[in-house]
Amino acid sequence: MKKVFVSSILLVVVLVLGACAPAASNGGDAAPDAAPVTVGTPVAQVPAGDLVRAYYLTVCSDIPYPPQEFYDENGDPQGVDIDIANEIGNRLGLKVQFVNTVFDTIIAAVTSGKCDIIVSAMNITKDRNKQISMIPYFKAGQSLVVAKGNPEKISSVMDLCGKSVAAESGTTEVDFIQGSGDYEGNGLMQKCAAEGKGEVNLVITQKDSDSLQQLQTGKVAAYSTDSPVAAYYTVQHPDQFEIAGEVFETVNEGIGLPCQADDCTDAPLTAVGEAVKTALISMFEDGTFQSILDEWNLSSSGVSPQ
Repeated sequence: MKKVFVSSILLVVVLVLGACAPAASNGGDAAPDAAPVTVGTPVAQVPAGDLVRAYYLTVCSDIPYPPQEFYDENGDPQGVDIDIANEIGNRLGLKVQFVNTVFDTIIAAVTSGKCDIIVSAMNITKDRNKQISMIPYFKAGQSLVVAKGNPEKISSVMDLCGKSVAAESGTTEVDFIQGSGDYEGNGLMQKCAAEGKGEVNLVITQKDSDSLQQLQTGKVAAYSTDSPVAAYYTVQHPDQFEIAGEVFETVNEGIGLPCQADDCTDAPLTAVGEAVKTALISMFEDGTFQSILDEWNLSSSGVSPQ
């Protein structure tokens, strides 16, 4: 099992922590600029002028989204993405500051200079790749979470036809269901219509934890999220939730960065992007990246950034 669990905390407490935790940590906006972290010889250098805040790697992340990013009982961010981002900063000789950012606005946050990078379980899509540069590092699929006992007898995504499902705004789950983004005109709603089945009632929430709450309170038949998140909640709360059907639509996730082109698809990485990629590659080569995945029971989820 993975290294850190919050099984002793009821789900409602986890949701409250996510809602009440501070927007930034590991320094906070009010903290003074700090000297570089002492890490021996950094694998790459980032000029202070290229950073949102000198001597810091400022990371936008949508919290809570366990096991990739969530708050512990002290209000500190933790998770596999948090560990990865902290190690990247360490290898660049930088302190790391996390800025909790609503996922639907997270691309605008990095392109407007609120943060240097996005590390937030972000699937790589054509639409996102036009807006930002993305460095692959992780893979995940989509899963459906239902109430224990699966009262609606959902065994596949097509069983959502005529039923209600909740998903977080701005995610590929929403794109897949409504037929937008990379699924333009070929989403679940269109497939249900083509087969003469009932319409999907999609409930879009601002935070992923809000979608889970929709299921917990019986307002929807299912909750759609990334497969690691679905697995986390069902392991933590086996008396409340279970996964329905198989994982579907597996794709790579990427670290997001601003680029210097109108279309970032083939644009070269910025100096910050090249440094982050160098740090990631070094983590893969010396086994540190795999060790982080192993600690979170996500051993097969790594994707080489090369």
